[in-house]
Amino acid sequence: MAVHTAEHHSSGQVLPFRESLMAMLGISFVAMLVALDQTVVGTALPTIVAELKGFDLYAWVATSYLLTSVVTVPIFGRLGDYYGRKPFVIASIVVFTVASVLCGRANSMMFLVLARGLQGIGGGMLVGTAFACIADLFPDNVVRLRWQVLMSSAFGIANAVGPSLGGILTQYYGWRSVFYVNLPVGIVSLYFVWRFLPHLRHVEHEGKMRLDWPGAVLIAVALGALQLFVEMLPKHGFGAETVAVLAMSVAAGFALWKWEMRCEYAILPVDMFRNKALAALFTLAILGGFTMFSLLFYAPLLFQGGFGMSPKDAGMMITPLVVFITIGSIVNGRIVTRLKNANLMLYGGFALLAVSCLGIVVATHNMPRSLLLVIMLLGGLGLGFVMPNLTVFAQQTAGRAHLGIATALLQSLRMIGGMIGTALTGTLIAHLYASGVNLALEKDHAMRWAGDLSDPQILINREGQEALLSQLGAAGHDGAMLLEAAREALVAAIHIGLALAAVVAVVSLWQSRRVPPVRLKGPQEPVILAE
Repeated sequence: MAVHTAEHHSSGQVLPFRESLMAMLGISFVAMLVALDQTVVGTALPTIVAELKGFDLYAWVATSYLLTSVVTVPIFGRLGDYYGRKPFVIASIVVFTVASVLCGRANSMMFLVLARGLQGIGGGMLVGTAFACIADLFPDNVVRLRWQVLMSSAFGIANAVGPSLGGILTQYYGWRSVFYVNLPVGIVSLYFVWRFLPHLRHVEHEGKMRLDWPGAVLIAVALGALQLFVEMLPKHGFGAETVAVLAMSVAAGFALWKWEMRCEYAILPVDMFRNKALAALFTLAILGGFTMFSLLFYAPLLFQGGFGMSPKDAGMMITPLVVFITIGSIVNGRIVTRLKNANLMLYGGFALLAVSCLGIVVATHNMPRSLLLVIMLLGGLGLGFVMPNLTVFAQQTAGRAHLGIATALLQSLRMIGGMIGTALTGTLIAHLYASGVNLALEKDHAMRWAGDLSDPQILINREGQEALLSQLGAAGHDGAMLLEAAREALVAAIHIGLALAAVVAVVSLWQSRRVPPVRLKGPQEPVILAE
C-alpha cells in the first residue's frame, strides 16, 4: 500500500480529478453506511422494542452506540494523524458491518444494546478517520466545500430512502432486515476504499506512537456513569446508589482533566480547549447533538405511538428531516463562501432548528400531514446549515497539525451531546408517560393493568392491544378509553421532552455569538477576525 505525502496541487487538492472522484466515492459510500444505519434504525426502533420487550432499554439502543463511539472517535482520530487513515477506515467498515449482522440476530434488548455498542466502535472508527480524509484530500477550504457536495449527496440518498426504507422493511420483512441492509452497502464501500483511497500521511513520525489509554478509560467511566445516573434518577431518586454513580462520574471527569493537563500524548489536547474559537465551536457541537438526536429518536415514537401511524407512514414523515440536512448542506456550500461573516449560517441554522422543535411540541394527531412535513423540513434545513460549518470552522481554526483530532473531537462532542440528549429526553418521557398512565388507571380502578400499559410499546403492538382490550372489556373497563389516555400521556410526555430540545436550540443560537467572525474567502485559509 503506497504512502503519499500531503503535498498538493495548485488547485487545492492532493490528487488529479479522476483519482479525487474515485476516492471521494469511497468516502461517500462510508458516509452512506453510517447515515443509512441511523435513519433506518430510528424508524424501526419502536417496533423493535414492541417485539423484544424492554422500553427501559429504549434509550440505551441509541446511547450504547454513542458511548462507544465517543471513546473510539478521538483514539482513531489521533491514530489516523499518526499512521494515515486508510487502514482504520477499512477496519471500521468491517467492524461496523459485522456488528450490524449481530444486531439483526438479537433475541433480547440486552443483546441488541451490546451489539449496538460494538457497532458504535466501528462507527467511531469511521467518524474519527473517514471525515478527516476529505481535509487530507482537499487542503483548500473552498475546494473542500465544493467536493463535500458529493458526500452530502451520498448522505442525501441514504437519508432520503432511510426512513421510508426502514418503515417498509419493518412492516413487510420484520425489523431485523433494517440491520441486514448495511451488508451490501458495507461491501461496496469496502471495495471503493480499498481500491481507490490513497494512504496519506502529513508527517513522517519516528519511533512508536503512545496512546493515552488512561484518558480513554476515564472518558468511558465518566460518560458511562453519567448515563447510568440519568437512567437511575427517576426510578430511585437521590438515593445512596444514585449519588454514588454521580460521584463516580464527577470524579472520573476531574481525574480526566488533571491527567490530560500533564499527559504529553493526551487523547484530549487541553490546549485546544483554551482556544476561545475552538471552545465555542465544541460547545455548539454538544448543544447541536443534544437537539439533533432528541429529534431523530423521539419524533418517530411520537408519530407511531402517539399519533398511531404505521412504520411506513412514520418513515415518510421523518424523510424531510433527514433529506433536508443534505439539501441544507449543499445550499450552505453555495452561500457561506460569499458571506462576509460566515457565522450568519450558524444563527440561521439554530433558529430553524428551534422552530422545528417548537412545531413538534404543538403538533397533534389532527394536524395536517403537510404541516408536519414542513416542520420536519425546517429542522433538516437548520441542521444542514449548522453541522458542515462547525466542522470546517474547527478544522481551519485548529490548523493542519491538529486537523484529525479537531475533526474527531468535534464529532465526539456532538455524540456526547446526542447521548445526553437521548438519555435526558428519554428519561423525562418515560417518567412523564408512566405518571400519566397510572393517573388514568387509578381513576378507572384498573391498576392491575399498570404493567401492560407502563411500556409505550403496547401503543405500537397491534396484537398486544387486541389482547389487552379483550381483558379490560371482560373486567368491565372501557379499554379503548384507557388506550387513548395512554396515547395522550405519551404525546404529552414527548411534547415536554422535545420542548427541552427546543430550549437547548435557543441556547445554541445565543451561544453562537461566542464564535469569532469567520470569513471563508478564495483559496486561502479562513481569517479569524478579532472581536
